[in-house]
Amino acid sequence: MTEKKKFNNPVWSALKETHKEYLISYENAKFYHPDYCPFGSLYETKDITKAMESYAELTSDFFIVCQEAPIYPESLILKGEYRCLQMGLSQEDFKIPEYTSTIVKLTKANEQQLYDLIMLVMPGTYRKKSFNIGDYYGIFDGDELVAATGERIQGDEFIEVSGVVTHPNHVRKGYAKQLVAYTSAEVLRKGKTPILHVLETNEGAIRLYEKLGYTTLDFMYWRHYIKS
Repeated sequence: MTEKKKFNNPVWSALKETHKEYLISYENAKFYHPDYCPFGSLYETKDITKAMESYAELTSDFFIVCQEAPIYPESLILKGEYRCLQMGLSQEDFKIPEYTSTIVKLTKANEQQLYDLIMLVMPGTYRKKSFNIGDYYGIFDGDELVAATGERIQGDEFIEVSGVVTHPNHVRKGYAKQLVAYTSAEVLRKGKTPILHVLETNEGAIRLYEKLGYTTLDFMYWRHYIKS
């Protein structure tokens, strides 16, 4: 496993490396273009008030993803602060599950289906163009997309597994475990380390990831800001 500190500022690393084409850069702060992903991070200083003010002109809400809390302007409200575990997986630790469902890589033809499913199950951070920043995989029931998982934050040495969603009518079928495993295997095949972020209170999800071989690397805060 790559040393955990390699991933202690994943948004910053991604926007310097693999995802630099989506970068909006300010002094001591980097953000994704909000059409793709509403995330930003800081470096070396907590005072990024000017950067946050400027970015807020482009989007109604966004997240600062890092360990340290930024100093933020009075024009913004901290709507939520979420402490997550950052977990990672090595090839050696990967416990491949039994696949009982057909998993396919989603294409542009499935883009609206994916958007609709995520908006139904877990709206908040997914955007119309999020489909373009990583590969997504899904399970279908006939022509209906009923579960999906994909890639989000990407650096040169890691890819975040994210967007784990299952339609409410198709839960308890093991889809999430299979999709996370499949997506993780694809990340490993690309020669990168799969990481993911999970609320530290979500014990069920943590147990699922641990069964696949994921271990905790560190913690990460997701701080959600909206305009006041």
